[in-house]
Amino acid sequence: MPSNILHFFDNFWLAIGATIAIVMAYLSVNAIMLIWLERKLAARIQRRIGPTRGPFGLVQQIFDMVKLFSKELITPDHVNRVLYLIAPVMIFAPVMALCTLFPISATWVFHDYSVAVVLLLAISGVNILAIFFAGWGSNNKYALLGAVRAVAQNISYEIPLILSIIPIVMMANSLSLYGIADAQTGVPYVLLQPIAAIIFIISATAETNRAPFDIPEAESELVAGFHTEYSGMRFGMFFFAEYSNMIIVCGLATVLFLGGWKGPYLPGPVWFFIKVYALIILMMWFRWTFPRLRFDQLMKFAWMVLVPLALINLLITTFVLKLI
Repeated sequence: MPSNILHFFDNFWLAIGATIAIVMAYLSVNAIMLIWLERKLAARIQRRIGPTRGPFGLVQQIFDMVKLFSKELITPDHVNRVLYLIAPVMIFAPVMALCTLFPISATWVFHDYSVAVVLLLAISGVNILAIFFAGWGSNNKYALLGAVRAVAQNISYEIPLILSIIPIVMMANSLSLYGIADAQTGVPYVLLQPIAAIIFIISATAETNRAPFDIPEAESELVAGFHTEYSGMRFGMFFFAEYSNMIIVCGLATVLFLGGWKGPYLPGPVWFFIKVYALIILMMWFRWTFPRLRFDQLMKFAWMVLVPLALINLLITTFVLKLI
């Protein structure tokens, strides 16, 4: 069993406060750097320069953050105030809890639960409620259409995503994230379960509403989708949550398929974050390479391609494990 770093704190509330401070500081810096990275990567793909203010264009992100903080928070008269105001908070709250579930190394673990995979999938479902509250509470037809699309998309792609995780759980014989990463001795599961890994990455991209699956906020059709009526840092919270959710899904993929912290020479945490950010770059590459799908294409791809493929892969895995 890994040692729990929260045992270093004698006071429970001090431990909670320290954990929140560490996670918030990391997510804040992470969001700023990922925005910069995506702009630079998009510029490279499109043969542009990208951000240029300050060293490597890094200062431009600070200006953007100050601009978001300084914008007026406008609340339209026609909205449902309870749903409208709770949605930006609700979409970000699960991220705080989920970030503490990942084993960064063999000894650096915030929480090690025996059912961490189930807990992670359950808590992540709160995001879709926040998106629906934002669209419904905005009392705007474009926001409502974006929210309805988001609900349909997330429910659809949640099924192949879970079906791609089940073979990994069966092979590791554990629902603990630490146990799954620790079980990958020598050969990472991505080599043993390549189909499951591909299905997981595609489904995770759709779950985070990233292009080419960004139908809920298709600006060519829905203005800004479910967050059309939001301004200032209320809009910034949705933006913040998108990049934070990328960390969650890529961290989960790292644990499930890439052996977590395991690797030669370098310390465990270094290997963990190298794998996580490599997957994030892959998701960014998707965004600036593939065109956006139509909504009917998106749904058909989930139900007619990914779900049957995930079920076949699950049956084959079950058969092989039974023989072994």
